[in-house]
Amino acid sequence: MAFPSSPHDADPSGGLLARETPGDNAAALSVSEISAQLKRTVEDRFGFVRVRGELSGVKRAASGHLYCALKDENARLDGVMWRGNAQRLSFLPEDGVEVIATGKLTTYPGRSNYQIVIDRMEIAGEGALLALLAKLKARLEAEGLFDPRRKRPLPYLPRVIGVVTSPTGAVIRDILHRLRDRFPSRVVVWPVLVQGQGAAQQVAAAVRGFSALEPGGPVPRPDLVIVARGGGSIEDLWSFNEEEVVRAIAGSTIPVISAVGHETDTTLADFAADLRAPTPTAAAELAVPVHGELAALVADLDARRRRATVRLLAHARERLEQRGGRLPPPQGLLQGQAQRLDDLGERLRRALGHRTELAGAALARHAGALRPALLTRRLDRERERLAVLRFAPERLLQRIEVARGRVDALERLRLQLDPKAPLRRGYVLVTDAAGHLVKTRAAAAGEPVLRLQFVDGELDVATGDGPAAPPSPAPQSPPAGRAAARARPATDTGNQPKLL
Repeated sequence: MAFPSSPHDADPSGGLLARETPGDNAAALSVSEISAQLKRTVEDRFGFVRVRGELSGVKRAASGHLYCALKDENARLDGVMWRGNAQRLSFLPEDGVEVIATGKLTTYPGRSNYQIVIDRMEIAGEGALLALLAKLKARLEAEGLFDPRRKRPLPYLPRVIGVVTSPTGAVIRDILHRLRDRFPSRVVVWPVLVQGQGAAQQVAAAVRGFSALEPGGPVPRPDLVIVARGGGSIEDLWSFNEEEVVRAIAGSTIPVISAVGHETDTTLADFAADLRAPTPTAAAELAVPVHGELAALVADLDARRRRATVRLLAHARERLEQRGGRLPPPQGLLQGQAQRLDDLGERLRRALGHRTELAGAALARHAGALRPALLTRRLDRERERLAVLRFAPERLLQRIEVARGRVDALERLRLQLDPKAPLRRGYVLVTDAAGHLVKTRAAAAGEPVLRLQFVDGELDVATGDGPAAPPSPAPQSPPAGRAAARARPATDTGNQPKLL
């Protein structure tokens, strides 16, 4: 087998080893070098482009970067939008939305493809914007956010009204002026942007902020919220079509009136609110009644109430007179009862006489049965019982023990109810000089001298500046035991003194 001995002996169509040919100016480049040259060429040639296409595969990464693709019926172009530019988007990119992307073309060596780095993205025309609006409306409507059954009635006379709008525009002045003319109410304004970057986030935060207020807090919680903005194009009003705003209005715990744009303007916020007003001024008219009309209505109702009361009293008086005329005279009502009383009195006298006769007859019958033999037999029986008791003293002793137990129980009850028993536990009985019980401080202040009875004696004290009387001698100790209870005289429980 023969091998070539020099490069000139190699096959000109290709060889096993790559060799540099003298005079060859096409040096071999690395993949990174050719990718870098291609990247510079594309970026130099297409440093600023505007591309129109339909969004596809929209995805927002955790880093905040936005990845998507622009396509038409024949081609597809990958795109990326860095986080800083993606945060400034005035709409939410979705698949199927036709947009115009402004940026520059570049290549991505990692996948050997080219892409557009988007600096700004706009919806391609009003038709595409309306298509995006219709798509978003259909999706939110399918979730039930626009269901009429979710609408809440507005308070008839709100004490506090919250307004979400720009604090510098003519809208807030129109609302305040109209409220002042109809029914002056307290207004709390939550200032927000109503157009441009960040407007949707501020409006949604304001609606949620009003719902989060606590009743009785430093900032009064509104009874009604008005979301208002002046008229403009669909692009100017687009912040009120954002999903975040619609969901905030639908989730509000306070009734909301949407007053965005003029009468012909319609936003998704109008469908989510509890009531749509054609203009901000009309929203103020719908929020409160007219003070003069309300006062006239109250006066009319009061007049009707008075007329109804007078008419009711007149009808009642007329019915009373008619029914009173049908009643018989009082003498006629009593005549029958008087006759019945006389009849019953006569019957009572006859019944008493008859009863007396019956009792006399019964006494005569029983008196005839009282014979001496019967009395003698009964006397003999009682004498026999007495003889039995004389020869059975244990029965008598048993009855004595029963009686003694009852006496002991009564003695214990007496000791418990003794008004002087608490004196042994440290209580004091307070009386005046005459011995009457003093129950209150006012009564004690009116006595010059008070007598304090302790367990071991009495002590007279002066309530004023006078000298105290000498202490009374201590009472002698009562006899103890059952014999002392029998010797002590019975106390009158009706005049028993009470302790303080």
